[in-house]
Amino acid sequence: MLCSTCGTRPSAGSDGRCAPCAQTAAAPAASAAPAASAAPGASAASAAPAASAAPGASAAPAVSAASPAPAISPASAAPAVARAAGRVRAQSPSAPAFTAPQQWLRSPEALAKAVVVLLVVVAVADLLAVAADINVRTLIDNGLDSGFGTGFVRIDQAEADRADTLYAGAGVLQMLTTLAAAIAFLMWFWRVRANAEIFDANAQPMRPGWAIGGWFVPVAGLWLPRRIAGGIWNASAQTDTDGSRHDVSLAPVNLWWGTWVASMVFGRLAGERYDRAELPQQIMDAASMMVVSDLLDIAAAVFAILFVRELTRMQGERAAVGLFPLNARF
Repeated sequence: MLCSTCGTRPSAGSDGRCAPCAQTAAAPAASAAPAASAAPGASAASAAPAASAAPGASAAPAVSAASPAPAISPASAAPAVARAAGRVRAQSPSAPAFTAPQQWLRSPEALAKAVVVLLVVVAVADLLAVAADINVRTLIDNGLDSGFGTGFVRIDQAEADRADTLYAGAGVLQMLTTLAAAIAFLMWFWRVRANAEIFDANAQPMRPGWAIGGWFVPVAGLWLPRRIAGGIWNASAQTDTDGSRHDVSLAPVNLWWGTWVASMVFGRLAGERYDRAELPQQIMDAASMMVVSDLLDIAAAVFAILFVRELTRMQGERAAVGLFPLNARF
C-alpha cells in the first residue's frame, strides 16, 4: 500500500503515511507548541523561521529557530531604562533654566519702612533745631530789651551757655539722623529703580546706575534724581489686563522734590548767614532764617514719607498684575 500523502513510498504507519511524510507532518506541530507558549515579549522575527520552515527540514532546527526570547519584567527593566536615560542626559548638554522677569523683582517694603522711621526721626530732630533757633533769638531779644536801648546785650552767661549747647546738640542730631535717612533712602531708591527696569525699561530716562550717581553730580544733582524718580513713577503705574496704564498724578513726586530742594538751598544760605552774623540783630535775623529752613526740612521729610509710601504701594500693585514687558535690561 502506497503512502496516502506522497503516493510514491509504501505506507509505514497506521495513518497511511510513509516515514518521511509522517516526520514532515510532525515538525510543524512540534514548532507550534513553543511559539504558543512564548512570553508576550518574544519577537515576531524569532517565530518566522518556524512558520516558514520548508517541508523536509529536520525538526531540531525548526524548534531552535522558534525558541522565544527571555521575558523581561517591568521591575527588572526599570534600572536599565534609568541607566539609558542617564546616558542620554550626560551626552546632551542641559538647557539653562529660564528666569521669568517676575523673579527679578524685589520687594521695597522693608526698606520703605526703615526710610519712613528714619524720616520721622529727622523731623523730630528738626523740631529740636527749631526750638534751639527760637531759644537763641529770644535770648538775644530779651538781652536787648534789658539794655534799655544802649546797644548792649545783657545775657546771663549760664543761659548763653545752655543756648549754645542746645543749638550745637540739635545741629549734630540733625546731621546724624539726616545721614542715616539718606543712606536708607538711597538703598530704597535703588531697589525701586531696579523694579522699574523690569516693569518698563523704555520709561526710564537714564541707566540704573544714575539712581545713585545722580545725587552726587554738582548742580545737575538738583534735577537728575527728579528725572529718574519720574521714570520710576511712570513705570510703576498699575496696568490693566489689556496693557493700558493708569494715569497717576505726579503731585507727590513734585511736592517731595520741591520742598527738598527748597530746604537744602535755603538751609545753606541761612547757615552761611548765621556763621557771618556778629551783631545781635544779625544773629536774630539769621536765627529766624534757620527756623524757616528747619520748617522746610520738616515739610520735605513729610512729603518724602508720602512719596516713599505711595511709590512702594504702586510697585506692589504693579507686581500683582503679572504683566511685564520683555525688554528689561539687566
